[in-house]
Amino acid sequence: MARRSFHFWSTLFTIALAISLALGQVSPIKAQVLDRDLVKQGVTAYQQGKYQIAIASWQQALSSYQATKDNPNTAIVLENLARVYQQIGQTEQAIAFWSQAVNEYQKRGNKQQLGRSLTELAQAYTSMGQHRQAIALLCGENQCSENSAIAIAQEIKDSLGEVAAQGSLGEAYRLRGDYAKAVDYLKASLKIAQATDNQILQMSALNSLGNTYSSLAQVSYRQAESAASRGDIYGSRGVENAPDSPVMKLRADGKQQDKIALDYFQTSLDLATQQQNSLEQVRSLISSLPLYYRLSDSTAAAKSKQQALNLISTLPPESTTVYATIDLARLLQPEKVSFTSCYGADILPKAQALLQQGVDIAQQLQDSRATSFALGELGHTYECSQDYQQALKLTEKARLTAEKERDSLYLWEWQTGRILLAQDKPEAAIAAYETAIATLESIRDNILTANRDVQFDFRDTVEPIYRGLIAQRLNTADNVLVVEPSQTQQIKNVSSILTTVDSLRLAELQNYFGNDCAINDVATINKVDLLDPNPHTAYFSTIILDDRTAVIVSFPGRKTKIVWHGNKGKTAITQEINQFRRGLENFYTQFDVTLGQNIYSWLIQPFAADLNQEQITTLVFIQDGLLRSVPMAALHDGKQFLIEKYAIATTPSLNLTSSATLNRKDLKALALGLSQASKIDNESFPPLPNVKQEISEVESFFAESKGLLNANFTPERVQQELAQTSYPIIHIATHGQFSSEPKDTFLVTGNNEKLTIPELDRIIRSTATKNELVNLITLTACQTAVGDERAALGLAGVAIQAGASSALASLWSISDEITPIVVKDFYLGLQDENLNKAQALQKAQLALIKKDISPAFWSPFILIGNWL
Repeated sequence: MARRSFHFWSTLFTIALAISLALGQVSPIKAQVLDRDLVKQGVTAYQQGKYQIAIASWQQALSSYQATKDNPNTAIVLENLARVYQQIGQTEQAIAFWSQAVNEYQKRGNKQQLGRSLTELAQAYTSMGQHRQAIALLCGENQCSENSAIAIAQEIKDSLGEVAAQGSLGEAYRLRGDYAKAVDYLKASLKIAQATDNQILQMSALNSLGNTYSSLAQVSYRQAESAASRGDIYGSRGVENAPDSPVMKLRADGKQQDKIALDYFQTSLDLATQQQNSLEQVRSLISSLPLYYRLSDSTAAAKSKQQALNLISTLPPESTTVYATIDLARLLQPEKVSFTSCYGADILPKAQALLQQGVDIAQQLQDSRATSFALGELGHTYECSQDYQQALKLTEKARLTAEKERDSLYLWEWQTGRILLAQDKPEAAIAAYETAIATLESIRDNILTANRDVQFDFRDTVEPIYRGLIAQRLNTADNVLVVEPSQTQQIKNVSSILTTVDSLRLAELQNYFGNDCAINDVATINKVDLLDPNPHTAYFSTIILDDRTAVIVSFPGRKTKIVWHGNKGKTAITQEINQFRRGLENFYTQFDVTLGQNIYSWLIQPFAADLNQEQITTLVFIQDGLLRSVPMAALHDGKQFLIEKYAIATTPSLNLTSSATLNRKDLKALALGLSQASKIDNESFPPLPNVKQEISEVESFFAESKGLLNANFTPERVQQELAQTSYPIIHIATHGQFSSEPKDTFLVTGNNEKLTIPELDRIIRSTATKNELVNLITLTACQTAVGDERAALGLAGVAIQAGASSALASLWSISDEITPIVVKDFYLGLQDENLNKAQALQKAQLALIKKDISPAFWSPFILIGNWL
């Protein structure tokens, strides 16, 4: 099943279009007399957009050629079939035919066509989101293998094949979010295309470079938004919104990247205009529009929009024209149009006319996927105009048309739910939302990991479906609701809510990491009863909506209590949490416990009597949003900290939490540390002089442990050591940074190198001995920024992404004099079979509280994942 995104234009117009044009589109071939008519019929049908007729003709010709076995025309027909299936969005079929074509050319020793076919096969994998496979075919991660497309093209001096392969590799890296490599390969592709005067591939490389810098700008703007939410608005002299403040610097970076992107789009547009290539002109104009809007250049935006409107009616009746029409309709206004926002009343008629044009072309082509998107978007315009009858009619048509491909089906099921809700039909709306989520669950992995462009739209196209269903199901509850085990229907409703909450947590992690391998490994193994915690344990689940917050607590024996806080919307929660976090991080003043009392009053206090009655000793938090970024241990009831009464753990998702217990016998640790000053990407990290002692002490805690310090602490040495020995515990004492962007999340290693969490996961999984994965990873001296919701999400998922059952990590950097004390007491607690990991951490923190140590030093240590 093809599962391309709804991010139409940038996804569909890649190097693939250019190489198809440059390398021949479909090929009329010199066939045997018996089959010549069939091949010609297929070519004619393809050129007329009659793809099913083309497929039938070429399939018949292929059968004839394969019957004669060693027929040289077989590979050419296979190429034609691959291209037509790619054209109609059936990428898995296209991959199958490209693979057969590759085998044919290998068998015949035709290196030129072999290299070019490998490139087109890689493009097909890229469109499916399988970037690793595409990169392997085109070159490889580090250096190009001799059988890769680039190596073959360079060996036989096939400049056309090389420019296409380099560009395709750049596009694969762009969609994977590795923008630095994308720029390098796309520039190499552009240079060769210019040297050979291949203007089609020049335009393709230029547009991909424009898209890369546009994505970089989006990252900068998103980081600026995170910086603004945590209050980083002051410059070096304390001036608000000064040019050197983090927020303003990031916004300036975004603007500069947008301007670079526009230069590439404009150069491509100039080339396309010279060539009178309407398709490429429209592509460049539409790609430029969001950038002009972001830069507030209304004059340039209006000019580009009008040019695109004038040109789009001249485009041929192809699927690409349909998607261009949809994107242009959405870009008629500067305010973003998405499934959670609407078209303005003034542009609705023009948008509807454009979208109807797209529907007509898609139906003429019999392209069900394009028809579905065009009908669905047209239905959204009527939803915006509150013509719910027409909206529902068009949405139903879109839904039925999407049944085969399914990649857009969840969107129209969700749209149906929104329309029904607007018609005051809550039960029918809930059913539609549930259907949408069931569909989304079946394709979500691909959607959230395939394309970094799509990940920018997560908050508009995936997250609202889960939150919408949770809100509607919780609407059936009072502000305080206690559900007893005997209340079957209410238990069913609560179970549905918690399952949806857990699914949202999984989706958030997939969106953040862009890699679902480790997540799925855990999710398929563990199935936790969300309603029935372990004895003496309570699960706290939070949901933060724009206007209110819900806290759901599950007690042993399937008792559940839900409390709504109508005065605690996202804005109020954010301010409160950031104040609490800043107060805790201030090492030089006494912590104001009232900051902890504020959150305690609505998060814990409503359940205090229940916790006592149920004899709860351990609290497990499954937090939402910014609540992940603050330590629950420092909440205060007016008399004592929360950690003084309960052992505490946090997990991103119960169904992603390994149930494996720590074997207290034969515990040993691989202790990794960096005590020296380091510099990574022009950022300096100070020395940690006490790390050497910390590593020595960890070695002394457990027999057969081993330490790697400074220059010995490298990814290569870690991999070598883990390949030889299984270590239940990996202790890492170094600077670590958790950022809103996964690529900026890393641990500092020796020799000024960095180790990302996915790389650590790869090392752990590739070297697991006797299938024994790591049970615990300890990360000291790590840091997440105040108010950075995405960075907190990265830390929350660190145990899962690093391939471990649990992690002990710090939310901010602490004095490396205190850290060894916490670590020592924690590890001593681990050796006590009467204590679980959460209780071992509690014991270590209580020891510091008794010494009257500020919570700034002990509270940032949190246990993530399995607490047993």
